Amino acid sequence: MTDDKQDRIRQRAHEIWEKAGRPEGAHQEHWEQATAEVDGAVAKPKKAAKKADAKPAKAAAKPKAAKPAAANSGKAKSK
Repeated sequence: MTDDKQDRIRQRAHEIWEKAGRPEGAHQEHWEQATAEVDGAVAKPKKAAKKADAKPAKAAAKPKAAKPAAANSGKAKSK
């Protein structure tokens, strides 16, 4: 890996770390995400992927029945 590329990865990993609120212990995840971004790949943070996998799939919501159009109240409009 060239020094320039490593510097770009380091800078991007630092930006990701700051945006995440400077958490401790996430260095490797930030480095991997930055490497993927610098290499042109799209990477999802591992924590987000784990949470998505842990959630059960929701059943499709039932479509709501359309309300019938309001009928005239029986009063004729006068002109």
